Amino acid sequence: MKNRIVRGVAGSFILISLLLAAYVNLNWLWFTGFVGANLLQSSFTKWCLLEDILKKFGITD
Repeated sequence: MKNRIVRGVAGSFILISLLLAAYVNLNWLWFTGFVGANLLQSSFTKWCLLEDILKKFGITD
């Protein structure tokens, strides 16, 4: 379940930032890159900041 939540949040962030870049300001693409970079680093290190945040809020175990 934890992976589904992380993927859902990451996908939502990417889609929202793409919409904001298209309709508000292209600088929102930096946020898209940040999310992508975090996904990439977590594939190598097996550590994800979002997992830690979700754990502190009691959403995952």
